[in-house]
Amino acid sequence: MEVLWKASFGSAAKKPTVGRNILQAMINNKIDLPLTVGISGASGNIYGLRLLQFLLENNYKINLVVSESALKVALHENNLLLSSNPQTQKEQVLSYLSLSLSNDDLLTVWPHDDIAASISSGSYKTSGMVIIPASMGTVASIACGISRNLITRAADVCLKEKRKLILVPREMPVSSIHLENMLKLSNLGVIIAPACPGFYHNPVQTFDLIDFVVGKVLDLLGFEHNIFKRWQSQSKQLTSKTSTNL
Repeated sequence: MEVLWKASFGSAAKKPTVGRNILQAMINNKIDLPLTVGISGASGNIYGLRLLQFLLENNYKINLVVSESALKVALHENNLLLSSNPQTQKEQVLSYLSLSLSNDDLLTVWPHDDIAASISSGSYKTSGMVIIPASMGTVASIACGISRNLITRAADVCLKEKRKLILVPREMPVSSIHLENMLKLSNLGVIIAPACPGFYHNPVQTFDLIDFVVGKVLDLLGFEHNIFKRWQSQSKQLTSKTSTNL
């Protein structure tokens, strides 16, 4: 997975493609508050890393929490060694993403057990939270109002403050208990966005599928982007091809 990341997103030749005038789009959408990103201990933390890369490259302020289990998953799936020390972890994440921030305040990393962090309080305003990927243990805790770590605590804050909360559940299959927990959260206004990529954009490489999932999350957040090819009706595609051949 580390080789995949470096080949897909880590080199200068493959910088992510973004929408035009992204900062103006943020202003238009009133997205002017920091976003909380939680990476829990499920398979697929590459989705969270890719989301971070896009947001930070576009100068968006992020509060990041990586769970204790996610630290182990990052090492196994991405060969990414992450320290439990926030400052060290921040440096490691930025190095992995090949990013150098123009403003150091854009990314704040919180320890997973720091329940006194800013994001643990509803008085600290955010634009919402994305948990990507979301383990079923994390989903269950949120559904039951149990705050075992900073990720579930911050999610609980989003619920009580009526802020946007997006969960990207881990890979299938899921049990009836998992489905009931997600249904309960969906009924409470939580957006459930499984990491299930479409194929109508004709993906060629694995990172095309990653970008599709991350792009859909960006859509839900209200961000302009073009990191995946959007659907066009067959008639439009045919017209486009015909015009090209004239």
